[in-house]
Amino acid sequence: MKKLLVLHGPNLNLLGVREPEVYGRETLADLDRETNRVGAELGLDVDAFQSNHEGELIDQIHAAKGVYDGIILNPGGLTHTSVSLRDAVSGVDVPVIEVHLSNTFAREEFRSKDLIAPVAHGTIVGLGQASYLAAVYAFSRLLDEG
Repeated sequence: MKKLLVLHGPNLNLLGVREPEVYGRETLADLDRETNRVGAELGLDVDAFQSNHEGELIDQIHAAKGVYDGIILNPGGLTHTSVSLRDAVSGVDVPVIEVHLSNTFAREEFRSKDLIAPVAHGTIVGLGQASYLAAVYAFSRLLDEG
């Protein structure tokens, strides 16, 4: 069975509480349950990890090589600032799809700078929880083709 790792970056532990008008009312646990359900329907094993710490996310990306077939990454605010996270994504031979719940390009100007997108296999933004589910579906297709 193909395996996906879902990495949730800083502040995503506050889903359902922090700015629900922007990020929705679903909690992180709700989101993980749904990605697992959809993954299972598609024959994918999905693990999830959340951290507010850049180094922990980088460690997870490094450890994914040889274990996971793909990574779904929501880097949160690190999207706009972290060269180290970008280097981790480009440094491992595991395809990454970057996701964001909100449309980062339609928000504050600083959010339009995305350091991860140029090294990611693809980017899905602005669809709420469906951003993650679209990434699961995309990996299902990509891994079947590859």
